[in-house]
Amino acid sequence: MSLQSIKQKMEALRVEADSSQAQADELKAKVNTLQQENLAKEQEIKSLTHKNQLLESEVEKLESGMKEAKAAAEESRQHGTQNESLQRRLQLLEEEAEESDRNIRETNEKSGILIKLRQTDVKAGHYERKVKALESARDQWEEKYEEMTKKYNAVKKELEDFQLEIGNI
Repeated sequence: MSLQSIKQKMEALRVEADSSQAQADELKAKVNTLQQENLAKEQEIKSLTHKNQLLESEVEKLESGMKEAKAAAEESRQHGTQNESLQRRLQLLEEEAEESDRNIRETNEKSGILIKLRQTDVKAGHYERKVKALESARDQWEEKYEEMTKKYNAVKKELEDFQLEIGNI
């Protein structure tokens, strides 16, 4: 093996090690981004779950009020003016109940985010494993690089010693 070919191999190893390091850094950044997104999604899910509970509670109150209004409306049929006001109140309560139902449907649709969050978590795990594998490969290349450097220095010393012997002849 000539010195030039050793230098070329060493340079190729350096380039490959640098490339592996850059790729590992990029994957680490992606993992961090995915983890941050994961946390944000979890917080949003908690918030939406809480909002959903509040809306369900409000719907129960409204339905209760609606039942009361209906019962009162039945009684007030006998009382002309009271009946009209109760009918208006009943209509308002029904509209509020419909609005609450729409809000619950929207909240439930947003719960689909949970599925995407789980998929993101799986992807993050996959990228973490890739990063570990790349780090392991990088470490192996660094060991090979150090080993080749040692061999290079030993060959260089032998060459220098050989040149000295030739010079002494």
